[in-house]
Amino acid sequence: MTTHESITSLTDSGILTIRFDRPESKNTIGPPMVKHLCAQLDQADADDSIKAVVFTGSGDSFCAGADLSTGSLVKPADADMVRETHRDFGGVLALRIYSCTKPVIGAVNGVAAGLGATMLLPMDVRIASENARFGFVFSRRGIVPEACSTWFLPRIVGISRAMQWTMSGRILDSDEALNGGLLTSVHPADQLLDEAYRVAAELTSQSSPLSVSATRRQMWNGLTQSHPMEAHRVETELIRSLARKPDSKEGIKAFLEHRPAQFNSRPSKDLDEFAHFWTEPPFEL
Repeated sequence: MTTHESITSLTDSGILTIRFDRPESKNTIGPPMVKHLCAQLDQADADDSIKAVVFTGSGDSFCAGADLSTGSLVKPADADMVRETHRDFGGVLALRIYSCTKPVIGAVNGVAAGLGATMLLPMDVRIASENARFGFVFSRRGIVPEACSTWFLPRIVGISRAMQWTMSGRILDSDEALNGGLLTSVHPADQLLDEAYRVAAELTSQSSPLSVSATRRQMWNGLTQSHPMEAHRVETELIRSLARKPDSKEGIKAFLEHRPAQFNSRPSKDLDEFAHFWTEPPFEL
């Protein structure tokens, strides 16, 4: 277990749990914590023993967004870090979650507001406790949604609902978030993490690690493609290449022999040959 900048990280049974652990401040975060989170995801991608990542929080909050205790979005001590990149630090985090090669699950234990809500959007599965609350509160702070949420949120919940939630800035309970498509399920608080780990195991325990990573990258990337033919081209190349890999041969053999497959792929290295399919555009103002 490691602790840094009010974030606790623990790896167990192939699942990395990243916990926001500053309950006295509602688990608010700033640029240094975003930098640390991105580094954690870098390590997860490089470590083939990690199969999935779960985000959660301590206390009655998941993450109440940016730390506004100084009356500003950015503390004076962190201003130089933001000026260096000229970028919204929430967007930096969202894009890093988006590019992760492992399944990412949000286990929302309480309040998720501002960046605490928008960082959930590039996660693959979002579940919540009955106590969870969500707020895309930017219009009530005199700013606009960040963390690439104007791209993610309409794709997840539809444009009309995204407009209603962001322009009003009102707080949503877990039932509304579930019915609106933001969540896949809601659970009693004491069962939330067990469900997150069950989902993580379901996604990864019987699947080829390389197939999971390639599927995650291409599924998200498919949302950026303008015609199905673009997805068809990438999928054709992926299928041709993966069919020649040991995991494919093992998967077919295990199916024919009626036994669980024993996959040995290493996404940290094996995914490199496909990286050109998912290149990130440069940030330009």
